[in-house]
Amino acid sequence: MRESLTGALQQLPALHVAHGLREGRDEPVVVEAPVALLYNGAPFAVMMATPTDLPDFALGFALSEGIVARPEEFSLVDVVAREEGHALHAAIPQPRFDALALRRRAMEGRSGCGLCGVETLRDALRPVPRVTGSPAVRMAQINQALSQLAQQQPLNARSGGVHAAGFAHAGGLLVREDVGRHNALDKLIGAMAHAHLDPAAGFVVITSRASYEIVHKAATAGIGVVVAISAPTDLAIRVADEAGLTLAAFARGGALNVYAHPARLRD
Repeated sequence: MRESLTGALQQLPALHVAHGLREGRDEPVVVEAPVALLYNGAPFAVMMATPTDLPDFALGFALSEGIVARPEEFSLVDVVAREEGHALHAAIPQPRFDALALRRRAMEGRSGCGLCGVETLRDALRPVPRVTGSPAVRMAQINQALSQLAQQQPLNARSGGVHAAGFAHAGGLLVREDVGRHNALDKLIGAMAHAHLDPAAGFVVITSRASYEIVHKAATAGIGVVVAISAPTDLAIRVADEAGLTLAAFARGGALNVYAHPARLRD
């Protein structure tokens, strides 16, 4: 287990029942805890997340939510660990902070929902930027990335039920995990920025369905191709079409469906 997974698992008692036999034993369970995001000292959101790769999460969330436009505008000042959760304190330029205050987006996120607590419908469906660039992707590359993704999920291998997002690029596959699919993507976007990887020079594979939030975050980060193992939603398809993002789903067994901008997919 890599060092960044420290604190991601707990051993908790369970009753195992099989073939008429009962056995009490400890089982590894993934940690889900509140993670608060604060900018210039002001609270903005509380997300339920797995408390790993928190610097990646902090930067990736700020980028994918459009709180900052570039990594250089973001500085993680402190990570405060408390018994009840973690607080991520970040500094952003004053104009960005002023714009953030105007959004009045007081969210309480949960592992299954990235939009909980949005105050108005207009806040929920924010404009999506147009994706530029992004190379063509071949099916062989997608199949290889999905195979690698299945092998690079140590947290899921031990606990089950954990989502993963991976960025396939010339140097391999960068992967991040979290109990929430949106959080996994945010962590990945932050890790890409920390590694100075160009979002337009690769594509993303995710273990979840392709929801609106997944597509919007990817487009905001400048990612041009998203491949999901599970199903898309109609809104995700519409947003992908508007953003110029190639969206593929049901990527299993060497097959997939392409729902938006198939020109980037080469066989």
